Amino acid sequence: MHRFTKKGLFAAFGVVAVVVIGGLALAYWTGGGSGTGTSTAGTSGTVVLTGTSPAGIAPGTSAAVTFTAANSGAAAVYVTTVHMVSLAADAGHSACTTADFSMADTTQNHQVPAGATVEALPVTGSLVYANTGISQDACKGATLTLTLTSS
Repeated sequence: MHRFTKKGLFAAFGVVAVVVIGGLALAYWTGGGSGTGTSTAGTSGTVVLTGTSPAGIAPGTSAAVTFTAANSGAAAVYVTTVHMVSLAADAGHSACTTADFSMADTTQNHQVPAGATVEALPVTGSLVYANTGISQDACKGATLTLTLTSS
C-alpha cells in the first residue's frame, strides 16, 4: 500500500488546481461564437371598404356616402384616401349609364385597428348623379355597386 505524504498531497492538489484553473482559462479564452439572425418587416395590410348611401338619388342631385372598413389582419392599417374606381348597376338595369355618376376622392387619414369588422371612416363622400338633359329613366330603381380602393 502506498501512502501519500503531506508534501505529496499538496503537490497533487496543486496539479489538480493548475489543471482546473488552466481549463477554465482555456475555456474562457477559447470560447466564442457566431451566428446570424433574420427578421421580416410586415407588409401593408388590406382593408375591405363598404360605402352606403340612402336610396333615391336622382339626376342632378348628390347623395352622401358613408364608409366603413374591415381589417382582418394582425396589424392596424392606415387609410389615407378612398377612391371610387367604378360604379355598376344591377343586372335588371343594364341600360343604366353609370358614366353619369361620379364621386371625388375622400381624404380619411384614419387608422383601422387590427381585427376591426366595421370601423366607420370619419369623412363621407358625395355620389353625384349628373343631369345630362336627356332621359335617364334606365337608372330608376337601380341598385348601384361602387368599387372602392384606398391608399
